[in-house]
Amino acid sequence: MTLQTEATEGFSLELSQDQRDIQAWVHGFAESVVRPAAAEWDEREETPWPVIQEAAKIGLYGLEGLASFYADETGLTLPIVNEELFWGDGGIGMAILGTGLAATAIFGQGTGEQAGEWLPRCFGTPDEPKVAAFCASEPDAGSDVGALRTTARFDEAAGEWVLNGQKAWVTNGGIADVHVVIATVDRELGARGHAAFVVSKDEAKGIEQGAKVRKHGLRASHTADVHLDDCRIPAENVLGGKEKLDERLARVREGARAKSQAAMATFEASRPVVGAQALGIARAAYEYALQYAKEREQFGRPIIANQAIAFTLADMKLEIDAARLLVWRASWMGRTGKAFASAEGSMSKLKAGEVAVWATERAIQLLGGNGYTREVPVERWHRDAKIYTIFEGTSEIQRLVIARAISGLHIA
Repeated sequence: MTLQTEATEGFSLELSQDQRDIQAWVHGFAESVVRPAAAEWDEREETPWPVIQEAAKIGLYGLEGLASFYADETGLTLPIVNEELFWGDGGIGMAILGTGLAATAIFGQGTGEQAGEWLPRCFGTPDEPKVAAFCASEPDAGSDVGALRTTARFDEAAGEWVLNGQKAWVTNGGIADVHVVIATVDRELGARGHAAFVVSKDEAKGIEQGAKVRKHGLRASHTADVHLDDCRIPAENVLGGKEKLDERLARVREGARAKSQAAMATFEASRPVVGAQALGIARAAYEYALQYAKEREQFGRPIIANQAIAFTLADMKLEIDAARLLVWRASWMGRTGKAFASAEGSMSKLKAGEVAVWATERAIQLLGGNGYTREVPVERWHRDAKIYTIFEGTSEIQRLVIARAISGLHIA
């Protein structure tokens, strides 16, 4: 293999001063505000509104903050922010940054007018912060996005969309001011007949929170079902506009291939960021275990002096750094418009998620009985990490996506 580079282009993995400053700023917030509150909100299993408000007051939570993070031309600032915040705590981190998935859908699939109208409403104000929700999964449609049963019918007489169905596993479901709902407009077209709709809880009737999910981890982040019962929204609330939707569906009916599915387009953009969240949890566990191994003495010496312990910590550091490089590569590719020819986005999420589960389990093992108690945070980090091999595409689905990309075959 021959590597060719332009002589005028430099290459560096060193972060810029702006990136380092943001990294230190978010880390400081995670260390001083998030970590001290983590155990309490995990036990309460409630949305940590006071912490969200603190994040909003300093500009960490809000449209301007998200826009500034995304504006980085390298694509690295957003994953850096996610890693540092989730280093503080996964549940609170998701409560603060969970709105980003709905915002990504609106920004990526909506018109300029829609983005201008809805993005500010996703976040509210520093004095009265709001959250948003992305509603894709259903009780019988998780990994199989094509099996969605939620429907969107256009009522010509009223000039409104009518949504019916049930969404499951929705972060901020029911408590969000803005819900982005994936629904099928033409069931015969399968996933190609899907579209994304914006539903305002305050303005639309027929949208209600269902059962709140009591989760294994990320317990400070609200997760619930969302029910849509003849939920009526204006015609202009379909992302991208009704005219473009009609044109796209017409092309698909004539046999043309749709560019992307409404749900998958959002997941493709968010996977490296989700990987960065898993990295933050993994790094927290590694750093805690490393310090513990230096201080804990058995048989007259620190346990890190034992080769088995030292090698485990070396492997933890190795795997975390390797996962970060995949996350940064995918983030850079996504930001600079490089195609994920080998499913690099899925690679980053898959590796980071599995490393997080593995590293947090190793941390518990290194701490022994102490690691199994709630007196130290590693058991919480282990619980938080597990979801990263499940949501936004299970590890099995990520491998399927990668296998299809590298083979060019429709592997089932």
